[in-house]
Amino acid sequence: MEIQRVAAFSQGGEGGNPAGVVLLSEPAQVTDMARVAAEVGYSETAFAVPQDDTGMNWRVRYFSPESEVPFCGHATIALGAVLGQHAGPGTFALTLNDASITVEAQPSETGMIATLTSPPTKSRAISEDELSDVLALFGLSLDDLDPRLPAARIHGGADHIVLPLQHRAQLAGMSYDLDQGRDVMRKHGLVTVMLVFIEADQMFAVRNAFASGGVTEDPATGAAAAAFAGYLRDRNWPHGGKFTIRQGEDMGHPSLIEVELNDTPGAPVRVSGSARAIK
Repeated sequence: MEIQRVAAFSQGGEGGNPAGVVLLSEPAQVTDMARVAAEVGYSETAFAVPQDDTGMNWRVRYFSPESEVPFCGHATIALGAVLGQHAGPGTFALTLNDASITVEAQPSETGMIATLTSPPTKSRAISEDELSDVLALFGLSLDDLDPRLPAARIHGGADHIVLPLQHRAQLAGMSYDLDQGRDVMRKHGLVTVMLVFIEADQMFAVRNAFASGGVTEDPATGAAAAAFAGYLRDRNWPHGGKFTIRQGEDMGHPSLIEVELNDTPGAPVRVSGSARAIK
C-alpha cells in the first residue's frame, strides 16, 4: 500500500493533525488495514476504494492504531486534499460504514483546503453514570464545569462526550491515565471526550482525549467539531452560522477548524481546514 501522510487543519503550513491516507485499487482485508494503521501510528488512517471510473465516488474506512472508527473528520480532510491532488479540485462522494458524506477540495497557497459535509448530528443529556466516569477520569468536579453549556453526549458521525470547563487553565492542565481512559470510552461507546473552553460565542479552545484509539490526545478532531456544532444548535447557542475551534495548542500542534451550520435540527454541518503534506 502507498501511504500518504497529511496534516489536516494546519495553520500557515504548520501544525495540524497527522493522518494516513491510502488510495486502493480494490478492497483490502480488515486485518491488513488494521496492521497498516498500527504501523503508521497516527490517530487515524483513511483507506479509500474507487466506486467507479470517475474518481469522484469512494468507499472509505477509518482505522486507528487499535480499532476501526465509523467516521474521522481530520482523516476526511486529509483524504479530500489527496483526492484533490489525485483527480483535481471538486466535490467527492464518500460512502462510510454508517453514512454517506461529501468532501470538497480546492488548492491553496500552502497545499489544499478541504471541506467535509458531516453525517446528521444529534445530542442528548449526559447520564449520571457517564458524567461520573468522565469527571473521575480527568480529576474534575461539577464545580469545574461551565454552567452556560451543560455536559452532554454528542454525535456527528461518531459519539463523543463534551465537558465545557470554567477556566482556560483547566484545559491546559488536562491529564488522565490512558488505560483508564480506554476503559471508560469503551464502556460508554465513545470515540473521544471533548474538553472545551468558551472564549467567545464563535470561538472555542478544545482538547480531545482519544484513549479509545490508543492515542492520548488528538491535535484536531473534525468529527467532534461536527458533533459539537450540532450540540450548539440544539442548545440554541448564538453561533451566528459559523464558529472556529482552536485545538492542539497545548500539545504544540496548533490546529484551526472552521465550522458552518444552519438552524435546522440534526442537519449536517460543514467542517473546513487546510491540509499540508508531511515530508
